[in-house]
Amino acid sequence: MNPTTPTPQTAPSVECTECAATIALQRPPLCGEIVRCRECQAELEVTSVTPLRVELAPEVEEDWGE
Repeated sequence: MNPTTPTPQTAPSVECTECAATIALQRPPLCGEIVRCRECQAELEVTSVTPLRVELAPEVEEDWGE
């Protein structure tokens, strides 16, 4: 293999913390990014990129201008 030829990378994936389904991502995510599980529709927040970890995303709360 030619050393200047980039090697194909596999798409990153992570396990859903709610239903244990595998979530395949299109690109490496950023910390704090929200991803959705296609199986259970849970919204998960990326809490670490190395290693890739997600947690259930917090509900959005209104602060009523406070």
